[in-house]
Amino acid sequence: MDNRYIKNKKDKKFTGTVQGSDKGYAFIVPDYDYGHDFFVPRHSVNGAYHGDKVLAAHVYGTKDEAYIVKILERGSQLIIGTFEREKSRALVYPDNPREPQVFIPLAASLGARNGEKVVCKITTYPKNKAPGGEVLEVLGESGELEAEELSIIRSYSLEEEFPEPALVEARKVAAEKVVLNGREDFRNKLIITIDGEDTRDIDDGVSLERKGKNFVLGVHIADVSHYVKSGTALDNDAYGRGTSVYFPDRVLPMLPKELSNGACSLNEGEDRYALSCIMTFTPDGERLDYKICKSVINSRHRTTYAEITAVCEGDKEKYPDLVEVVGDMKALCIAMERRRERLGNVNIDVKEAHIYVNDNGEIVIPPAERSISQRIIEQFMISANEAVAEFLQSKGAPCLYRIHEQPAPEKASTFFAFLRDLGVKVRYAGDDLAPADFQRILKSVEDKPFSSVVNKVMLRSMQKARYCEENKGHFGLASECYCHFTSPIRRYPDLFVHRAIKAVLSGEKFAKLESFARAAGVDCSARERVADECERKVDDLYKLYFMAERLGEEYDAVISGVTAFGIFAELDNTVEGFIPLEDLPNDSYAYYEEKFTLAGSQYSFKLGGKVRIKVADCDLGRMRVIFKLAFLRQ
Repeated sequence: MDNRYIKNKKDKKFTGTVQGSDKGYAFIVPDYDYGHDFFVPRHSVNGAYHGDKVLAAHVYGTKDEAYIVKILERGSQLIIGTFEREKSRALVYPDNPREPQVFIPLAASLGARNGEKVVCKITTYPKNKAPGGEVLEVLGESGELEAEELSIIRSYSLEEEFPEPALVEARKVAAEKVVLNGREDFRNKLIITIDGEDTRDIDDGVSLERKGKNFVLGVHIADVSHYVKSGTALDNDAYGRGTSVYFPDRVLPMLPKELSNGACSLNEGEDRYALSCIMTFTPDGERLDYKICKSVINSRHRTTYAEITAVCEGDKEKYPDLVEVVGDMKALCIAMERRRERLGNVNIDVKEAHIYVNDNGEIVIPPAERSISQRIIEQFMISANEAVAEFLQSKGAPCLYRIHEQPAPEKASTFFAFLRDLGVKVRYAGDDLAPADFQRILKSVEDKPFSSVVNKVMLRSMQKARYCEENKGHFGLASECYCHFTSPIRRYPDLFVHRAIKAVLSGEKFAKLESFARAAGVDCSARERVADECERKVDDLYKLYFMAERLGEEYDAVISGVTAFGIFAELDNTVEGFIPLEDLPNDSYAYYEEKFTLAGSQYSFKLGGKVRIKVADCDLGRMRVIFKLAFLRQ
């Protein structure tokens, strides 16, 4: 190295992770907080690729330039991309432009043909040449939905198949006969499950009875911990997955189907092991007491959200035996919602699309809605989660709390400035933020045309909820103590919580659970983020193919994003499209980032504004729907 570099290597060398680019240069995200990333020019990359762990050095006299000294550990060696044969050799062009092209000897191509999506493994890293590799899997023709979806799934290294030891264990334990063995017998109670029509793994059942004026609510959750013992092959695999991952046409479950759809699922008319949380509520939705116990249940009906919503709206035909209890469920739900509102619950209403493929193989994206039956289950599950978290805390037992810290001051400040520009009156007291402050904002804009955008921007200003062994409260729910208990078939933290409950109930010691809790909180939060990101990308892919069948059609939309290069607009069904700057009306535009505005002398585009759009194109390469303005709405 020349004399531009600092002599004191100990002080100026650092480790970090490479973020590549399709231009040859790179950035390094340091392992320790320097307040910024480092820029690495092309000539200083030294053979490193996106995702590699490296030892680097800061260039003397520059703020953020660095060079790579040594590659410590290669990043992902799996590359997903398009196979192209060129005479006697072939290359895989990566879907992720930050990753390198990979040279594939024809003998290692696995019969891949031009234009097919493949998964390849890097096997060699020759100097000053593209890395060499071999094709591991052919996914299908590039541009076909199935191949594109698999490409996304593979890029996140999500597992579809289960290892044989886990499958053997699952089959063995699933075959066990359900017996009482000292559990509470709730098989004669009127317990029902309420889920989506396509749900196969049913974690939760509910019961409701009257006790004078009060309600006795039972939330009965599949006792997955009875089948999945700590340290087994099943458990290790479930921990590695962390969560089930849901796509429009498939599910990658956390547990094998023998358990997820079978022995653990609370299927109608079948005896099942459960952990039951029995809570008594006043007519005002205040919880008076609770009891948590091991139980055996038998679901009377497997119902759907649509069916229970119909009962709430007066349908007495299909489930005559549920009319009264569902009426009570609706009444208790509304009372719970009102109580939570008084506590300051931040009920952010961000549309979530339920994308599915119908029997004809067509993609369906109905308008997003939240029905009364969904609200019932939401309130009942939140109440059980709170009761369980309080129970474990009161016993000094380990718990993976679901925490949600208050917004960072700088993000809150930006959000409140945005509100003022919209003409919304807000009070901002710096660090002293309470959930009720955000609740008041939502109520003040709920009838405004920009309400959905305010909800979305508020969500962006919030911290992301995560799992933690320490209780730090849940800001969004205005809850002082909260955990996830109600979905152990599909979330590992819930399985952890079940084990903690059973340790308390049986008087066992907590040492192993306590030592495991911190790492589990970090790892499960990370797996959740991966699953969320992958689900979001696949949803975007389906939206792209859905809109490709609607080129030229016009829709009303709301401006959902503003950049210096154009604006984003969202339809009622949550499909978002981009309108490039060059396709906006001719004007001299200036971008005001903090005001979420692109303004010219004649035209102005602000977050929340209404527009009429025409579907112009669907760019698969950039995973983006392209809109054009049909005309502006006043």
